[in-house]
Amino acid sequence: MLLKNAVSEVEMARVAADVGYSESAFAVAQDDGSKSWRVRYFSPESEVPFCGHATIALGAALGEQNGGGTYTLVLSDATITVDARATPDGMIATLSSPPTKSRTMTEEESRNVMALFDLTSEELDPRLAPAHIHGGANHIVLPLKDRSRLAAMEYDLDDGRVVMRKHNLVTVMLVYIKANQSFVVRNAFASGGVLEDPAIGAAAAAFAGYLRDSQCPRDGRFTIRQGEDMGSPSQIKVSLDDVKGTSVRVSGSTRDMT
Repeated sequence: MLLKNAVSEVEMARVAADVGYSESAFAVAQDDGSKSWRVRYFSPESEVPFCGHATIALGAALGEQNGGGTYTLVLSDATITVDARATPDGMIATLSSPPTKSRTMTEEESRNVMALFDLTSEELDPRLAPAHIHGGANHIVLPLKDRSRLAAMEYDLDDGRVVMRKHNLVTVMLVYIKANQSFVVRNAFASGGVLEDPAIGAAAAAFAGYLRDSQCPRDGRFTIRQGEDMGSPSQIKVSLDDVKGTSVRVSGSTRDMT
């Protein structure tokens, strides 16, 4: 939402809960040229430090209102940019994420998250290790051997709230490696009161940083397919350099939901 004036945290939380989308972005211009914006993100139940798909939507909205170009977004914990570009098929936006990092999961994280989805170690793909990943927000990634296991993802929302909030996670990302540069994913988002999100740009950015940390060759770009199993397919394009910890670029198009 593009705002003329800042509103209270309570009001943003109320609006996000009323709207009911996975996340709502609230942006207030910081300069007369409308090129710099203070942005906060709220899910129906919590504030989120960074949300990629809401940033893509915000970039498209800024491009439609103010024209294509690069916009600076001041978040609570980082400053990023989003580029907006008009095409014959509509506005395309590309964000440059906050810095990325990853680490091995703790034993407690692993035990709690695996139990939440009723997963065993035999169901994990040995080509990628499960990990705690970060790209503006915290996530856990679990690579799965079988596409059918990804399609069968289910968990208890209340249990998910407990696990994700206990470990300060925004989502848990289940991944199937379709090809060297193509992944199919599902993101459980119980921390925000949402069973599943059809597109998570922040997790895509964190996942890209994790691949880079793991020295997995992806030729500097890859594609994530998400939302297929919930009937709301999305495609997220990610590009990055080979400098560990630096920002990655996440691109997507938008559609009008009114």
